[in-house]
Amino acid sequence: MRLRDWPATERPREKLLARGPAVLSDAELLAIFLGSGLRGRDAVQTARELLAAHGPLRALLDRPAPALARLPGLGPARACLLAAALELGNRHLAAALERGEALTDPASAGRYFARRLRPRPHEVFAVLFLDNRHRALAFEEMFHGTIDGAEVHPREVVRRALAHNAAAVIVGHNHPSGSTEPSAADRAVTARLKQALALVEVRLLDHFIVGDGEPVSLAARGLV
Repeated sequence: MRLRDWPATERPREKLLARGPAVLSDAELLAIFLGSGLRGRDAVQTARELLAAHGPLRALLDRPAPALARLPGLGPARACLLAAALELGNRHLAAALERGEALTDPASAGRYFARRLRPRPHEVFAVLFLDNRHRALAFEEMFHGTIDGAEVHPREVVRRALAHNAAAVIVGHNHPSGSTEPSAADRAVTARLKQALALVEVRLLDHFIVGDGEPVSLAARGLV
């Protein structure tokens, strides 16, 4: 059966329009970008086969566009659509920060860190500098490490906070393993950062750990 012969309520586009994108499966979302499937298969079936062979979704979409273009059922045009959609998502998350709006939803900062750091194969420690109204001043990737960790120097974070005249910071780093459970080292560096920043009257608002799934907030766990 071709996709257009499916019941209207089950077709991905109609389903999205009627009930929103959150109800669609990974394969259905991917099928919308494919438009059509490989010979003898509809777009949803082709999307399922792509995810089975090259997924899960994060692993598939972390590929650069040229690598996506080489996968069966994609090609250059569809690979560009997927890469552009991901970048639109990144810019949408960054838009409020870059417009200088006050950060009122801490979870949005976590999603922003996730978008920036999740694809990295090695650990990256980044800092979001904020003014006294919690408006973004700058985002900097400050320390880069191996797959096992990044060495964080609180003195450098303090120096950059003073350079930006920041009143507060949010920090985050990724765990390439995918685990978001805070390690003993994560807890220790958070405490050291908080103490160092307090000496110059800069608040550490949160420390996000990025891996698979939702980023973990150490502030929500009472560790900041």
